[in-house]
Amino acid sequence: MSVRAVSVRAGRRDETGNVAVNTAVIFPVLLLVGLMLIMAGRLILAEGVVQSAANEAARSASISRTAAVAAAQAQTTATTTLANSNVRCARTTVQPNTQAFQLPLGETGTVQVTVACVVPLADLGLPGVPGSRTITATGTSVLDAYRGRS
Repeated sequence: MSVRAVSVRAGRRDETGNVAVNTAVIFPVLLLVGLMLIMAGRLILAEGVVQSAANEAARSASISRTAAVAAAQAQTTATTTLANSNVRCARTTVQPNTQAFQLPLGETGTVQVTVACVVPLADLGLPGVPGSRTITATGTSVLDAYRGRS
């Protein structure tokens, strides 16, 4: 046997288990990156849905006749929009601002609705990530200046 053949075989013996070590090091990193992508996707989706819920709730409130009905419509519309979008909120808060209903006819006002959704993140198991994140959005809609108000 030549010296070269012996050195090639010896080199192969030294790399035994190299694939297992590489896998043990790289797999957790890939898993961490994957979980971070899932978290980012969950938050981006929630931001869009919460903004949509706030906009729809404001529009729904602005076509109501009274401030009390407007507040109820805003609450119902926002929670329905969030539920239909399959976004899980640990807690949801809807705060309508219906002060424009107090304005006299002929004056234009706006109805604002703020929607907050607490998105759970604890189920991902990412180290250093808080258990939840609150996403907040505000929607505004114009109240018709000449529509009857009560």
